[in-house]
Amino acid sequence: MERRYDIDWLRVIAIGLLLIYHIAIIFQPWAMFIGFIKSDEAMESLWQPMRMLNIWRIPLLFFVSGMGVHFAMGKRNIKQLLLERAKRILLPFIFGALAICPLHFLIFQKYYNMPFSYIPNAGHLWFLGNIFAYVLLLSPIFYFMNKLENGKFKKILAKVMSYVLGPFIMSGFFLLEVGLVKPQLYELYAQTTHGFFIGLIAFYFGYIFMYSGENFWKTVTTWKWLYIGIATALFILRFTGYESISNMYLTSFESNCWVLGVFGLAHQNLNKPSALLSYLSPAVYPVYIIHMVALYAGAWIMLPLELTPLQQFIAITIFTFLFCFLGYELLLKRLSFLRPLFGLSWKKKIKATAQEVTV
Repeated sequence: MERRYDIDWLRVIAIGLLLIYHIAIIFQPWAMFIGFIKSDEAMESLWQPMRMLNIWRIPLLFFVSGMGVHFAMGKRNIKQLLLERAKRILLPFIFGALAICPLHFLIFQKYYNMPFSYIPNAGHLWFLGNIFAYVLLLSPIFYFMNKLENGKFKKILAKVMSYVLGPFIMSGFFLLEVGLVKPQLYELYAQTTHGFFIGLIAFYFGYIFMYSGENFWKTVTTWKWLYIGIATALFILRFTGYESISNMYLTSFESNCWVLGVFGLAHQNLNKPSALLSYLSPAVYPVYIIHMVALYAGAWIMLPLELTPLQQFIAITIFTFLFCFLGYELLLKRLSFLRPLFGLSWKKKIKATAQEVTV
């Protein structure tokens, strides 16, 4: 199966953006309401680009995760797939909920002189729990589809994906989800019914896009600027605050347009090997797992310093990335007993193809 470097890059970029997004929350006046340490001086202007990002960053990760399953299924039967996903996703999810998530909650309580307490929960690792559930739910369907690899369904799907509007068949499912679930906010994904079903749909269509073949990638590459143009127009409408016109159905469609445009840009520009990518691909999963501890520690250290909000943001960002990558380089990838707990292969000599990893 052809190696897809653009998909590897999308995982890396999406998780990098997620780190910056979470750091930006610290400088919003509502940060404490969702359990983040809050800067005394808000920087609300920082949130404007985040408003553009936050409606497609998580769906993008679920799309890529579904694509990863397509690659993994090419080498495994259903029993092997479930066992491999249990090792790579379920084990880090359980370990993280018990041993990693408590750390940033304790830092939060220490910062605000609150009594120490913790009830085990998924925290920022909710994403892993969702993915494992999707693998359990959808893998039988995916294996059935693989048995019909040369059937009419795949041929029709490939034909549909060759048209500019073809990839938008997914939008009907996302619009239906908005109508049935009625989320309070489109971007409120973590541990919500809305987040579960948005992820399920994105995961499924990530697989479908890979299954349909090269036509999908030719289409999104050819029409990427149309998709991005539509997304930009819808974002401007949303940004202006014309609530009587802008609504969650349009936000859902905007999200799909961003994702398709990003797929096209990545396929055209990033589908090539890179030494940097070879390093980052296995690193982003453990970095994702520990980044909240790094972020809270950075806020605890940097916020009391006499710095401007912008300087604090830059300092916390640098601290977070250094903490995560030094932790990965010096500990997580080198200690054999830690590797499986952070989603890395169980033995150093075994190198997993990054695009097979669903996070």
